[in-house]
Order: sequence, then C-alpha cells, then structure tokens
Amino acid sequence: MISTRDLSGLLPVDLLKRIMQSMAMLDAILSPEWEYRYYSFNVKWAPEEQMGSMRNGSGDDLFALFNAHGCFIKGFDHEALMSPYGRQPKAVWPGVLDAVPKAFERGLSEPAFAMEDTTFCIWRQYGDEQWHRGVIEFPPPKLRFDGAPLDPDGSGDLLSPYDGNPVTYLAWAIYRFGGLTGENLTLEHVQHVYDHKPLTAELVREINPELPLGDLDGDIEEIGYPRRGAKKD
Repeated sequence: MISTRDLSGLLPVDLLKRIMQSMAMLDAILSPEWEYRYYSFNVKWAPEEQMGSMRNGSGDDLFALFNAHGCFIKGFDHEALMSPYGRQPKAVWPGVLDAVPKAFERGLSEPAFAMEDTTFCIWRQYGDEQWHRGVIEFPPPKLRFDGAPLDPDGSGDLLSPYDGNPVTYLAWAIYRFGGLTGENLTLEHVQHVYDHKPLTAELVREINPELPLGDLDGDIEEIGYPRRGAKKD
C-alpha cells in the first residue's frame, strides 16, 4: 500500500498526472453530474499550474498541484489520528508542512486546498529520485478489525488508488457505482483511458449508454484529455 511511510509505489510526476487525468475522465463518463464525482482534473487551473483532486463526499480530500518544478500533494482524512481537529488548539501535525520546498509555496496559501485541514503532505521535484515528506514523529497507529495498523495520517487510503493499475480503478468503480453504470465498465475500457487513447462514441456508449460523446466536450477540455480521432454522435 502506498502511504507516507512507503512512497516507493507512487508514480513519478508526469505519469501521476496522466493517471489523474485518466481517472477524472472515467469519472466524467460514469458520473456526468460533476458534484457527484470523486476525481477531477483541471489542466488550466492557474497560469503554469494544473490541479488534480479527489473528494469522497465524506469529508476527505486530496489536492495535487503540478507546476514547472514538479508536484505537491496535500491530503486530509477526517478520521485520521493526525487530524488537526484532534489537537487543542486546532493545528496541522508538527512536521507535515514544515519542509515543503519554495517551489510549491503557492500551494500552501491556496484557499481551495484548505491547508488548515491537512493530515499529510508530500512532494517531488523534477530531478528527484523519490517522493518526499517532512520529518514527522508519527503517533502509534490504531488497529483495524483484522489487526492490521491504520495509517495515522490517512495517506494509505487516499494515495493507494494512484498506483497506475487499471484493476485498482475498476474494482473501485464497480464498488462505487454498483448496478448503475459501474457494471458496464470493463478492464479494457479502463486500460483504453489509462493509455490516453482518444475517446470514441462507441466506448462512451458501452460504459454509459445514456451519455453521448458530445456531452463530454467541456470535461475533455478541462481535463486536458486527448481529442484526436474522437467522433461525436
């Protein structure tokens, strides 16, 4: 499992961006109404910046800021032991934000990221061989029902979906959407989008029979997903 205590499985910056775009595109097909989506991506977030995000509707979120230097990720798990709400007065856990490089300082003051609600933060600059986090003294973890330790900062649950494996997304989508559009999704569909192959009307119809390809024009532009070869209904 990917977590702040083992970031070796997290993709390099550019590959992570592609996967975040792919997950946002799949969510746009499965859930046409934006407010019900988990994953989103905005290729024109700000001048020279792009942003990927996850909101699960239960109070947890993740924001990834991409710029010319690399990527900065902030996450918040409202049930984590390291939640700012568990400290008096409310405060981000010591060390989580202290070592963020200057290259990502704008993210620290971005209102949309709600940095005051942070349980973990990681970053990677181009040229780095690995992802980084601050120097943190983690609290003893709680145990799950099966005896396995829970990440005290919630990073395991929020980062593990970004492993680049289509099977991971497929399993989540089937669980999330169930008997709605999720039952139409196949591994081949996910692989197609993970490979950034242009969408076709046939593929979109197979995943969500009620969604014409043309309805995705705005999402394709916002996400920055490739258009070449796409045909509208």
